[in-house]
Amino acid sequence: MDRISKETRSRLMASIRSKGNRTTEWRMRMLMVRTGVAGWRVLPTNITANPDFVFPKIKLAIFVDGCFWHGCSKCYHRPLSNRKYWDAKVLRNKARDKRLRMKLRRDEWSVLGVWEHELHQPEKLLVRIISAIRACKRKKN
Repeated sequence: MDRISKETRSRLMASIRSKGNRTTEWRMRMLMVRTGVAGWRVLPTNITANPDFVFPKIKLAIFVDGCFWHGCSKCYHRPLSNRKYWDAKVLRNKARDKRLRMKLRRDEWSVLGVWEHELHQPEKLLVRIISAIRACKRKKN
């Protein structure tokens, strides 16, 4: 296998535009469908922060963050090569996440962040989701 230069790899990675982690989003979607959680929408286009799921009636936004791309404190493994690039990339992602979530909160949305690894314990995750939904409903009334 031919090795590619750091510059070529960087250019290739920069050209990839994510449409979301389909596998992670699919697992979250299936969890909510199977358990009867209702009232949500996937990847809404009318909200500037681009959450993965929203409950528009109660103004709850859910972000499902990949452990690698968003720097999970439990799961993130720092790559061995091109560390300066990846350190900066993850820091930019975290800063963007914080900025967008703060904007949603200023617009009176509740925000729930879910880590990719939480999908491995669906029962615990479901408790968090239902608790967030109930809290939003109480806040609305």
